[in-house]
Amino acid sequence: MANATSDKASAGDKASAGDKPSAGKLKLKAVDAEDLGVLSAFLQDSLVAVGDISYQPADKRFLLVANRFRWEAMPCEEESELGDGDCFERIHSGLRFENVTAVKSRGLDALDAAQLLELLDIEAEATAGQYGAFTLIFAGDVAIRVEIATPLCFLEDIGEPWPTKWRPKHPLEAPGDPR
Repeated sequence: MANATSDKASAGDKASAGDKPSAGKLKLKAVDAEDLGVLSAFLQDSLVAVGDISYQPADKRFLLVANRFRWEAMPCEEESELGDGDCFERIHSGLRFENVTAVKSRGLDALDAAQLLELLDIEAEATAGQYGAFTLIFAGDVAIRVEIATPLCFLEDIGEPWPTKWRPKHPLEAPGDPR
């Protein structure tokens, strides 16, 4: 079961009129593919600069900092004080994999620190019944494969969220799809 925790109030708690419901920060831990699916959902559409990705082989650690769209934050119901449409939020989030044995990439220019990647998904790959790797899938046919001895991953929000008017949009899966 997911080992996820959050500073957000539970769904049954009512926020007082002065409380901002999106003020909670994520602090999640993943130890299996199911948990990683939760982290992947929160990280969908995150923006990651290549310069904010680090593999530390001596510490068996892989890190990145993402500019994460806060899917869990409810859009404001009234016009924002910052202007029409500034109802969504982004926040910086740190993602850390422990017990890393190797990292491989495809389509990534490691020398271009300013290159901006859009994270689409994180997939778990089983090897002989064990999870041997997690692959971070980015737009533009870029992927980073993180090979692990034992699954252990953390996602934590860093700093404060900021407003944005830009909500990620996804094309329909098929023509005529009513979604």
